[in-house]
Order: sequence, then C-alpha cells, then structure tokens
Amino acid sequence: MSKRYLRTIPREEAKKLFLEPFVPPDRIETIPVSQADGRVTAKTILAQRSIPAYPCAAMDGIAVRSASTFSAQDSHPLRLKEGEQYLPIDTGDPLPEGFDAVIPWEELQPLDEGGYEIRRPAYPYQHVRPVGEDVVGGEVLLPLFHRITPPDLGALLAGGVCHIDVLAKPKVAIIPTGDELVPPESSIRVGEIPEYNTTVLSAYITRWGGEPRVFPIVKDDPELLEKTVESALEWADILLVNAGSSSGRGDFTTSVLEKLGQVLVHGLSTRPGKPTILGYAKGKPCMGIPGYPVSAYLSLEWFLYPLLCRWFHQEEEVRPRLQVRLGRRVVSELGIEEFVRVAVGKMGKTYIAHPLSRGAGVTMSLVKADGVLPIPPNSQGFEEGEEVGIEIYRSREEIEHTLLAVGSHDLALDLLASRMRRKSHGLRLLSFHVGSMGGLLAIRKGQTHLAGIHLFDEGTASYNIPYIEKYLQGKVVVLVNLVYRTQGLLVEKGNPARIAGIEDLVSQTVQFVNRQKGSGTRILLDYMLNQKRLDPRQIQGYEREEYTHLGVAAAIAAGTAQAGMGIYSAARLYNLDFIPLCEERYDLLMSEEFYHSKEGQVLLEAISDPGFKEEVEQMGGYSTRDTGALVFRSTL
Repeated sequence: MSKRYLRTIPREEAKKLFLEPFVPPDRIETIPVSQADGRVTAKTILAQRSIPAYPCAAMDGIAVRSASTFSAQDSHPLRLKEGEQYLPIDTGDPLPEGFDAVIPWEELQPLDEGGYEIRRPAYPYQHVRPVGEDVVGGEVLLPLFHRITPPDLGALLAGGVCHIDVLAKPKVAIIPTGDELVPPESSIRVGEIPEYNTTVLSAYITRWGGEPRVFPIVKDDPELLEKTVESALEWADILLVNAGSSSGRGDFTTSVLEKLGQVLVHGLSTRPGKPTILGYAKGKPCMGIPGYPVSAYLSLEWFLYPLLCRWFHQEEEVRPRLQVRLGRRVVSELGIEEFVRVAVGKMGKTYIAHPLSRGAGVTMSLVKADGVLPIPPNSQGFEEGEEVGIEIYRSREEIEHTLLAVGSHDLALDLLASRMRRKSHGLRLLSFHVGSMGGLLAIRKGQTHLAGIHLFDEGTASYNIPYIEKYLQGKVVVLVNLVYRTQGLLVEKGNPARIAGIEDLVSQTVQFVNRQKGSGTRILLDYMLNQKRLDPRQIQGYEREEYTHLGVAAAIAAGTAQAGMGIYSAARLYNLDFIPLCEERYDLLMSEEFYHSKEGQVLLEAISDPGFKEEVEQMGGYSTRDTGALVFRSTL
C-alpha cells in the first residue's frame, strides 16, 4: 500500500542527508584519448615524450650560425652565401647541425648574384623552438580528477599519451511508473499520458556525465515494481523511479525502497518538488522522482546533479544571478521554499522579470524560462516592481536581446516571433498573455516593449485609442496595426448544441468557457451581451477562465465545454465549428522611444514583410490590409 509523507523537510537538509552516506567508488576504465572529451581523469597523467623532440624552426626562412651574423648593420649589410653561411628551412624542420638561429624570409634582401643580404644580426636560438617548448617528457599533463577539454586532447597526444585512465560513468537506471503512461509515439486516449519524462531525465544524466538506461514502463503494482527495482539495481549504480513518489493510492515507491533498503527523505518543504524520495537500497543511492515534469527536473537538479559531482570529484557549478524588477506580484506560502520560473527582458537599464505558470506539470514554463526566482520559506512573496535576485538559465546577452510582448493573445504573434528570428540573429520575441488591459497597464508601468491590444470602446464604437487616451495620459506611445481578425463563437464540431448566436449561450444545457477579466475578448463579449440585454449570470461557465484563444479551443475540443468566444484561427486549428460575430482590429502598442529604436525597426520590418502577411492570411479569419500601418501617436 502507499504511504503518507514521512516528514517534509527543507531542501538543504534533505541534500545533506542524501549525500553524506555516498562514497564515490572511483571505478576506472581505459579509453582512447580521441573519446576522452568531457571525461574525468582517474590518475595524474604524465607526458611520455617531449614536444618538440628536437630543436626546430619556428618560421620559414634560413638557418644560420648566429655568431657569423654579429657584424650585420644598417650601414654595413652582411652578404650570406647558401651552403657556407645559411641553409633554407621551413617551419617545423629540424635545425641543421651547427646552426643555431633562423632568419625569416621577410627580413632578407635577395641578391642578383644569389644569396641574401641582412642588415641586423641574429641572436642565438632566434625563431627556434627548443626541445620540450610545448611538452617536456615526464611533466604533468593533466592532474587527478580533471575534466578533460578539447585542448587537453592535443596535449595528451603530443605528449605520447594515446590511451587514458578515466573515472567510469555512473550507470543510472530510470524506471517510469504509472497505469496512465504510454509511449510518446502512441495515440493518446482519455486517461492516458505520454511518457516523456525519462527522455528528459536521460538527457540531463548524459549531460552530467552519467550513462542512463530506461526500463520499461511499470504499472501501479507493488510486486512488479519491487521486481523491476531489484533487477535495475543489479545493473545500476544509481536508481531513479519516476512517479509513484507521492502519497496517493497508486504510489508505491516509498514502501518498495523501504523494503529493499532505507528511505531517508519522503517529502520536501518546497514547491514544486514536494513528493521527492531519497534513500539507499543495496548500498546504492535511490531517488523517487515526482511525476509532474517541473518537479521531476528540479528534483533531479537538486539531488542527482550534486551526487554526480561527488562521483567525479567536481565542484557544483553555481548559476549566475541577476537583479531584476518584478512585472507582477508573486505570493508564496510561509514555510515553503518556492521556485518561480520567470522570463526576462531589458527595458532601458532595468531587467524586468515576468512570472510564468507556477504549475508543477507545465513543461512549457521551463522551455520559456530565462531563470528562476527562489522564494525563501520565511517570505510570503514579493510585490510588483520589487527588486529581487534570480538565477538565470540563459546568458545576459540573450536576455538583453529579448523583446517582451505583454497583453492579449493572438496566433499572429507566434508567427511574428519566428519571422523576427529569421530577420535578426539573436533577437527573441516573448509573449505573455495577460489580456489587453494588462498589456496597456504594462506599457504605462514600463514593464514591456510592446502590448497586443483589442479593446472595444462602447461609447465610440472604436478600438484601443479611447483606452490609450484614458489610461496613458502624459505618455508618448505609438499604435501600429498588426491584423484585423474575425471574432466569434467556437463550438463543437457539428455544433450539436445548435448554437446560432450569443443569445443561445443563456441555456442550462450549454457549458461555456470564457476568457479572463481584462481581456479584449471578454470586454467584447460583455458588450454584446449588454446589447442583447442578456444576464451573464445565466451563462453556465461564464466564470470559467482561459488565458488564450487556444486554451478556449482546447477545452471545447476536449469536451469540457460546448462553446467559447474566440478567433477563427483557433477554431480551425482544433477542427471546431465557428460562428462569426464581428471583425475587430488587433494592434500593437509601444512607446515612441521603442518604436524608433533599432529593435523596434526590426520588429516593424518583420511585420511589414510580405511573407509574414501571407503566413497570417493562411491561418484563416485574418486580414492584413493595414498590417504595419501607424494607427495612432499620442502627444504630451
């Protein structure tokens, strides 16, 4: 049977408990030097020969006896005859016996009758590589426990070392568990989850120097899991069991590891990563990795990485830190150490960090993350605009070449990001979907480079400009059209609920999925409901919110809703039916300073590219008739 958490403990305490009993075995294997890049030396490596093994020319020219050239001066040039006073020599050639210097060709003046003239003397061993200049036989080439680099390979081979003793790679067994798991190439049915964690875990293990081996998926059966664990431990140095580490009825990792060894830790006071198990079985380190991907990857980094560093006698690398200003408030629970993924861009001299989804199962939050914000257990979080320190995953240069787009979601922004990649090497466009009002306010606060907005004003029956004039007084901004798009109702394929318009949403049988408050789509829906004098409270699911058009479409395609407000391209992507209601204008709002900047011009060039417009039109439900046009410029 499954077990509840033994006791959730701080991450650093868990790490100490896990690493203290571990003694690296220092197994040695001998491999060709050509295969040794990235491996760690198991012995001190000495040179078997000197390089060069003889005095040789360092430049192309002539070999001379330096003493015979001492009389050469500018006013009294010295003439040299071949054979008697010099011999031609090429770089790397051994120095002829009796000669001790080289004069390069460019310092020689050829004579009509043959030979050369020199105007300054050569000194002993000028342009000559002495014996052992590079490598001296018997000297230390590489110390013990040194991680080998590409230049090291050349030094080893030059020094006569063609095979090298290195620390053997740790064998890491990975056992995926769960009735719901299926191979990722399978067609996914209801109740099934593609098993991809082991591929990611294997990649991390390989990157850190280990040798991963993935065992077949084990169903939620304690006896089967026990047999698989025992089999894996026959081969492995380290064991990872993925999923089954929580306290649910199908979680058996703790009981199996306790039966075969000792569980030191079951539960961390962290978020994500709480359901981590650490222990030993048959004298070998074992981990129960949480099933949620973000938890799994962080758990691996916290505990397996330092373990492998100990295996190879290496220091743990510490990620660079960066001071940033938060674009949104982040709330945390006291007593829990939390790790919030963030995306970062630079606004002027300030780095702005926008929190990403905090769900432990949101893999894309790690894909998009530029860094992570650690929140200590004695903190309840940080306020918007507060300066905090983050650990960064990417280089500062890449972060500084990131454009932030905070506001309404549209699929054209994704196409624009790809177009900009092609137009400008290194410039990245990153979108945050917080709704049109959220984007407009981010512009006001200086927290984004641009904002996608489509805010319908009921009083003027126009888009965006009334909101800019109301909320951005005193700020000079520019509004550029991106697209016109068709808004309507997304409904199930075949429209079994027979929805014809907005009025049909007021039904006890129709489940609706809405966009979030502050989004342009929500504002437009509320306007249309008001025009028809319909009460939103009569719509089943009106309070259920999604942050993107694709989120709305996915909910309907999954059968958890029958209708939602959105754009045609999202319906088409999910093979849904679409009931058009109106065309709206979707614009990009930015400061005038950004509009005229180098990055802003790259953005505008990408927007105006005929190839971009063609891609947008092909999605359906779009018009690019004014794409790239300046719609509005405010004044002070």
